[in-house]
Amino acid sequence: MNKLLLCVMLGCSVPVVSFAASPAEVVQAAPLKMVIQVSDADAKKWNLSLNNAMNVQKELGKDGSVIEIVAFGPGINMLKFDSEVGGRVQDALAAGIKIVACENSMHGMQLKPEDMQVGIGYVKAGVVEIARKELAGYAYIRP
Repeated sequence: MNKLLLCVMLGCSVPVVSFAASPAEVVQAAPLKMVIQVSDADAKKWNLSLNNAMNVQKELGKDGSVIEIVAFGPGINMLKFDSEVGGRVQDALAAGIKIVACENSMHGMQLKPEDMQVGIGYVKAGVVEIARKELAGYAYIRP
């Protein structure tokens, strides 16, 4: 400490070395976390949501992205076993995209897990799930 103080008083130059990454490097190194809301019983919106998720994953890779699609309200219908977008939902699940259904909405529509696509997850309340994800740093997307 005394040598540093003496050096400062005598005007010695002390090289400053920084090992911290720049903000751009940190953003690029961290996976992009995204939560996508689907609350409409509309195949076009579901397809758009699935396209968004798959395109992000294609751009950033599986390790560069964490994506969750949250369905609630009428959007739950597109996760039913006989849904017209069921094949695409299965493709997204196989690619590592998490898709969850709101149990509150399912209860209101008298749906059970056996009525739903195989492999999806479940959350008690879809809106709460989205809010928690936002607090955890996820980008919120609603196509």
